[in-house]
Amino acid sequence: MRKTPANGRPGVGSIANHPIAKLAPAALAWLGRQGARALAALVFIGIALPPLGALLKPFVSEAIFVLLCVAFLRVDMAALRGHLGRPAIVLASAAWTVVAVPLLIGAGGIAFGLKAHAPDLFLALVLHAVASPMMAAPAFAAVMGLDATLVLVTLVASTLITPFSAPAFADMFVGPALALSPLELGLKLTAILAGSALVAAVIRRFVGAKAIAQHKQEIDGFNILVVFVFVAALMENIAARFIATPLAMIALTALAFAVSFGILGATMLLFRPFGRERALALGLMASQRNTGLMLAATGGAVPDMVWLYFGLCQLPIYLSPQLLQPLARRVKQKVALEQG
Repeated sequence: MRKTPANGRPGVGSIANHPIAKLAPAALAWLGRQGARALAALVFIGIALPPLGALLKPFVSEAIFVLLCVAFLRVDMAALRGHLGRPAIVLASAAWTVVAVPLLIGAGGIAFGLKAHAPDLFLALVLHAVASPMMAAPAFAAVMGLDATLVLVTLVASTLITPFSAPAFADMFVGPALALSPLELGLKLTAILAGSALVAAVIRRFVGAKAIAQHKQEIDGFNILVVFVFVAALMENIAARFIATPLAMIALTALAFAVSFGILGATMLLFRPFGRERALALGLMASQRNTGLMLAATGGAVPDMVWLYFGLCQLPIYLSPQLLQPLARRVKQKVALEQG
């Protein structure tokens, strides 16, 4: 017969052995094993359940912070140090990602008259362009069999530059259209990135890298659940807007895909001299922007068009591992033939 503590409450051991306590890690591990399929499914679940998006929208900033903590928690420090010994491609790709791309997008938007005739859409494009790459980009590269370590190192370098580059370009292109001053935006970005990195370092110090590696699948599953908070909030009004203005929404969706794959293609061409596989990995990273970071930094105080465009940007982001898998296989086959 099981003994009950003198205070009548179940002990820690009995709680740990409870069926629900055992089921939760198993469920998270199963979800984590779904990988790219689960991430793609999140988009469609978010579109199908707009009330859930409305419920989760106030927690977007917190969700982004947690996602950044998880991403920094899983940084492979040994691999990071290894790539830092060959900085040329890292510095070039970081400069392209957080300096050249925002300049091209901003100048292109002005050239096409978006700043004058569609200022909210122009603001969305600029905020999308100045954001650092997604922290999940190395995981996406790994799913596709690409050089995830190179993506990780370039991501870290780009993220370090972003608190300085993003406010400068935002002020250059949109100025008063953004509620925050460049200084406020830079300070908030620094606080979010530095704070999440610090939390991750503390957790890594007390938990240990070995335990983190052993629970990779459970962490992946937890990460997917937190990603859903962000995705569902962005997808809140997507279905309703498609019903109300289908042609405008199709055009906006096409723009989101065009920007994403345009950045992907341009990056691949630019970095082709470094090898096809590396060029594809860097193109994938550069095309996947951390729009959630910009929402967190602005506190969500942006026009509805920004929320809408950022929501549609999730389609190419979370579908790209599936859509680009055939291209990744062909690139790897060509590289293997060249090396053979």
